[in-house]
Amino acid sequence: MLKELNMKSMIGVFMLLAAVGCTETPVPEGEERMELNYTFEQDMEGWQGGFSDLPTEGQDIYELDYGHRPLPEETGQQGNALFIQGHNRSDDLFMFFKRQINGLQPNTQYEVSFEIELASQYPEESFGIGGSPGGSVFLKAGAVNYEPLAEPDADGYLQMNLDKGNQAADGADMYDMGTVGIEGEEFAYTLISRQNINRPLRVYTDDQGSLWLIFGTDSGFEGLTELYYNSVKVNVKK
Repeated sequence: MLKELNMKSMIGVFMLLAAVGCTETPVPEGEERMELNYTFEQDMEGWQGGFSDLPTEGQDIYELDYGHRPLPEETGQQGNALFIQGHNRSDDLFMFFKRQINGLQPNTQYEVSFEIELASQYPEESFGIGGSPGGSVFLKAGAVNYEPLAEPDADGYLQMNLDKGNQAADGADMYDMGTVGIEGEEFAYTLISRQNINRPLRVYTDDQGSLWLIFGTDSGFEGLTELYYNSVKVNVKK
């Protein structure tokens, strides 16, 4: 039985094996899965923020920031969230959070899916520099068996050491889950949900039975984006 508990978030990690029930739902024989729920009420719960697709020098103009903050009042919901922001002056800014998980079987393939609730204030059909602040900012999520890092290339740009794809296009290691756009025309923070339950990513664990989870936004909007991630649910199934 696996556990990763945080005082507030009820980060529940459950390893379910043959003949073990998941509350009222029986688990098929031979099935193994892990469920993690992060709600960020007390802290960032082990998630680390980062940025890529921008120069290694002169980053001040990108207005990069991330941390643990209260949800905007206009969402109508109290509580805290993961906050991240960046001004996409490179026309391709990637803003992400990552976290390692342990306790899986070594060198074994798993299916990983995400359910993410975030607060966005950008209408899907709005207009902006280079693209829509809602319709041209794409949420992606995935997993790899090594630490995701933003590393400098020969041109002095930070690039991810995994295949995230580009904007709306999937990568081998991260799948597109839709945009951060909200309905209507008003710029007001609204809670929205995105998921890839029906399209999980398949990934092998490392020699210690670990994976790194990662989610974030790949932007084609050349302005400032500020987002609040209210909750992240991850299912890992053998």
